[in-house]
Amino acid sequence: MEKPQDKNWRSKLHEIIYEADTPAGKMFDVVLLIVILASIVLVMLESIKSFDEKYHNILNISEWIITIMFSIEYIARIVTVKKPFKYIFSFYGIIDFLSTIPKYISLIVGGVHALAALRALRLLRMFRILKLARYLGASNNLVNALKASKAKISVFLFAVLIVAIILGTIMYLVEGEENGFTNIPKSVYWCIVTLTTVGFGDIAPQTPLGQFIASLVMVLGYGIIAVPTGIVSAEYTNQNKKDKKEGETIKPSVHLNTQVCVNCSTEKHRDDADFCYHCGHKLNNE
Repeated sequence: MEKPQDKNWRSKLHEIIYEADTPAGKMFDVVLLIVILASIVLVMLESIKSFDEKYHNILNISEWIITIMFSIEYIARIVTVKKPFKYIFSFYGIIDFLSTIPKYISLIVGGVHALAALRALRLLRMFRILKLARYLGASNNLVNALKASKAKISVFLFAVLIVAIILGTIMYLVEGEENGFTNIPKSVYWCIVTLTTVGFGDIAPQTPLGQFIASLVMVLGYGIIAVPTGIVSAEYTNQNKKDKKEGETIKPSVHLNTQVCVNCSTEKHRDDADFCYHCGHKLNNE
């Protein structure tokens, strides 16, 4: 049986580590964010050979300190939940593991310091830490707009691909191998680069007819870029109109509650929730 005092400290530690509704929880997340940013800066500085040669020992010690802090945090997250394997194999659990393990691997295999950049993935917690509800709501509208317009965009991209194949084949016939258009795939590559207005310049038409066709492709490229933007913008506007029309008749899709169930690690509870909507366990909302 778990002792009451043991349960008490686990509950308090869980509330600090997993949630941001208390001053201690907010402070923990802010400190963690600062440490993550410091770790990323260290990885960037280590990639500069001249700087690394001059301050290698300082950078190495700092990196080990941060790695140990991440390790302690990772272990604390495991011991404060009732189902540790659910956290370990969760999205954030895998990110936490990947952000901690590179430094230990460097003891066995050299040249893996770049893997430490995976810590940047933990910046995804900024949305929970700072409670950017209005930005999350806007991102939800954008995702819905992209989903609603995926069929139109797919058809459009397929049409663009067909146009690129046709124009690339024409350029292959017009310019020929002597002007760098050695095969149809390479000619299609040139067409795609030109349509997207990237213009690497590694292949360029030399004949007057080829240059005329290239001019048409360039002008066509500007119109092609605008089409998917217009499709998504129209759907995004429709999403905003829908939200305004429904107004108070719908329940808010974004909540400020950061409570995480200690029993099943479920998140995204309603602001007025006292119990987990997934398993019914009491939330730490005293």
